[in-house]
Amino acid sequence: MNMQDNQSSKVTSPSLQGRAGGGSVFVYCELEGTKVAEVSQELLAKGRKLANTLGVQLEAVAAGSGITGKVESQILPYGVDRLHIFDAEGLAPYTSKPHTAVLVNLFKQEKPQICLMGADVVGRDLGPRVSSALHSGLTADCTSLEIGPHEDKKNGKTYENLLYQIRPAFGGNIVATIVNPENRPQMATVRSGVMKAEVLDPNYKGEVIVEDVAKFVPEAEYVTKVLDRHVEAAKNNLKGAPIIVAGGYGMGSKEGFDQLYELAKVLHAEVGASRAAVDAGFADHDLQIGQTGVTVRPKVYIACGISGAIQHVAGMKESGIIISINSDENAPINTIADYVINGTVEEVVPKLIKYYKQNSK
Repeated sequence: MNMQDNQSSKVTSPSLQGRAGGGSVFVYCELEGTKVAEVSQELLAKGRKLANTLGVQLEAVAAGSGITGKVESQILPYGVDRLHIFDAEGLAPYTSKPHTAVLVNLFKQEKPQICLMGADVVGRDLGPRVSSALHSGLTADCTSLEIGPHEDKKNGKTYENLLYQIRPAFGGNIVATIVNPENRPQMATVRSGVMKAEVLDPNYKGEVIVEDVAKFVPEAEYVTKVLDRHVEAAKNNLKGAPIIVAGGYGMGSKEGFDQLYELAKVLHAEVGASRAAVDAGFADHDLQIGQTGVTVRPKVYIACGISGAIQHVAGMKESGIIISINSDENAPINTIADYVINGTVEEVVPKLIKYYKQNSK
């Protein structure tokens, strides 16, 4: 990705007194019933690569009710060396206090050097609680994770094999690489779709440890009981769509987006939007793609009237083929596009609709 117009910065998390040292890479696996969330599988695949670089084990944590014997096949194939299962009635559906107790007490015992979790409703609740209890620090909404050295010139120290927690910062004007030299675990949350879920070996033989939940979660932590729960299905399939037609502020109006729906219908695609288009009222928030929306990786991404702010690019840069339709030749989106159509959306989109209608018969 070309970041000509953006600076790069490395910042260090606040220096808290803590333990520095080795340990495994841990991934917290979010569950819906007995099904492992996609974001967790994506992080398992990334965690395996990080663990290989560090020469350590990859470990996973799964906490729920009635999950023993049902989640192992969804977790171990990603290269997990040890899977810690916490199976108790009070652990499902998710509530904050018992799951926090699970991780805090497990991490005190196992002393991991890295912990990854999804930056969704659960991860955004659980991550800060765990990092606060362990005084470890946390970087939210990372778009990339790498391992590398860090030189603290002020204190004359050089650290090896730190987790580079990379994310847009300060309104997207810089790409910040955040490191945590002293405290463990190094914690980061990553949104769904940013990493790629790749099975390492369908028959990977990892150790499964069914933990005694009572040793980790005091009875007092089950203070909250969920009486009723409703999960609403997504109105679109942006994450799974092979083709996405996305509109930006350049679409001009809510009516302008109607053209995109027509084009998407012809292409059997989904419609997405940039934050600027959503903020302007041109599209609903659930269509938003980017750092504060959904992360997608379709085979074809058609960007219509999108300037290409770094926050938006963070949510679609892994697309197979990127086509930009923009009247501004110097729009940042054009620097990462495979094909650029220079023209107004009012002129180009109707022609595309007409062409594909004629050739789809």
